Amino acid sequence: ANRALSDLADLGYVSQFTIFPSYPQINYKGTPVRVASLQYANIIKWLTNKDDGLPGYIIVNVSKESTEFVSLEKNMKYSLADHFGRHVKRVIRFAYPGYIFNTPTFEIDESGNPYWICPRVDKTIGLFGGRDIVGIVLVDAVTGKCIYYDIETVRSDNSLAWMDRVYNSDIIIEQFDYYGKYQKGFWNSILSQEGCVETTEGYNYIAQSDDVWLYTGVTSVTNDQSITGFVLVNQRTKQMIFYSVNGAKELTAKTSAEGLVQQYKYVATFPLLLNIGGEPTYFMSLKDASD
Repeated sequence: ANRALSDLADLGYVSQFTIFPSYPQINYKGTPVRVASLQYANIIKWLTNKDDGLPGYIIVNVSKESTEFVSLEKNMKYSLADHFGRHVKRVIRFAYPGYIFNTPTFEIDESGNPYWICPRVDKTIGLFGGRDIVGIVLVDAVTGKCIYYDIETVRSDNSLAWMDRVYNSDIIIEQFDYYGKYQKGFWNSILSQEGCVETTEGYNYIAQSDDVWLYTGVTSVTNDQSITGFVLVNQRTKQMIFYSVNGAKELTAKTSAEGLVQQYKYVATFPLLLNIGGEPTYFMSLKDASD
């Protein structure tokens, strides 16, 4: 993404912007990509550029390793990098003062228009526990216009199917861990722990059916080095599919892969478990030290 910043020089924005440190993976026109919003390089550069706003965003094709800077006809004036009344969190707070929100996510629709997806959180257990998403506020990154949709509308309305990151990864992992621990009752989770499971130490993403699915392994609460299966969770609808399979944990496979190429000092990504010729197989990319 940083390499695409050179395109800003053609627009007269030399050394004015950097990449916002968040690159959510989405499906864009049937292709898995990561989208990166810009941010002002510092407060002085915000003061000198705020009237114009952010001139565009960057798309990184994760399968081709290609980048594209998308220049907007109307610049973005609402982001997590802005200040005062143009900061996205302030915008939604003033518009919906009684709501609790999770972290906003930057996305683009199928026409390339930029938005911030702001999930509304409800506490289903007392004042602090049992977090769940009950709706989203859609913030137009150009105009700041806010529209609220309840979660059932997000799941069923085809015009909103371009959204991919309604349920953040931390909420999905938290909810599955609660389910895995307490599915047979509170006392069982403490005493016999029969059937108690939890997610493994990491997760990754799979593009499937024009949605982004979170993948993570499932292991016993005794934290051994094997998995009992894995889950795929749709980050727009929260549909969950569990696959039962026995094998080594992802971090064990990651260490084994790095050991095969230790002379190059490559670092493996968190693995995905794929079906290759009918055999459950870990797949991971190897990264070198270059940017």
